[in-house]
Amino acid sequence: MLRQLVRLLGLLVICMLSLQLYFVGRVALMRWVDPASTSFERSEAWRLLREQGRIEWAQEWVDGERISPHLKRAVIASEDAGFTRHGGVEWDAVEKAWDKNQRVQARVERLNEQAERRAVSRGREPPPAAVPKIIGGSTITQQLAKNLFLDGERTLVRKSQELAITLTLEALLDKRRILEIYLNHVEWGEGVFGAQAAARHYFRTDAAKLGLGPSARLAVMLPAPKRFEQRPASPYVVSRAATIAARAGAVQLP
Repeated sequence: MLRQLVRLLGLLVICMLSLQLYFVGRVALMRWVDPASTSFERSEAWRLLREQGRIEWAQEWVDGERISPHLKRAVIASEDAGFTRHGGVEWDAVEKAWDKNQRVQARVERLNEQAERRAVSRGREPPPAAVPKIIGGSTITQQLAKNLFLDGERTLVRKSQELAITLTLEALLDKRRILEIYLNHVEWGEGVFGAQAAARHYFRTDAAKLGLGPSARLAVMLPAPKRFEQRPASPYVVSRAATIAARAGAVQLP
């Protein structure tokens, strides 16, 4: 029995190491080869096909030199102000996210207990337990790691794998390349991926020609593109874009 357990653990270790070596190999290849798609894009394409019976898709890779510096600065100012300085992870943000997750988990557990007691007192079946939403202080590199290889599941195991891939990206690619891949694959609306597609979809221009104002408005959309694409010129987007535009001038590009 003990020998079988040891063999099983050994097999699990080998599988985990093989998976990490796979990620390392894929990331190393990205130094020279532009990734054609990401795990998130493939899952979105499948979702659109399943729900709508067709895939309406807009994406076109453009080299970093063909992406406006205004967009690069605006995205960094909005998403990850310390992008050029950190090693892939903002540990202070991770610590704050961990504390918040602990509080949320405790609150959800209390609510689940209360709901179960109410159901028992009324002679009913307890409702399904609510699951706490795991959040993280994600940097641009972490977002890229998640989009490239992982799914949208929010668990500590997945966050741990995200961290490992993040550190691999930072070790094997420079900041300029990380930002280039990110901007070519980040979502800017349903079926709209990458800076070139976003520039054409919302402003009828190329990514290279985006000014500071449009760039800031695109940067505002990144946390929730499917929500903001319904009203890309809403008062909130315009107001938040003005704040980002003001900060963008101080951003150092990699």
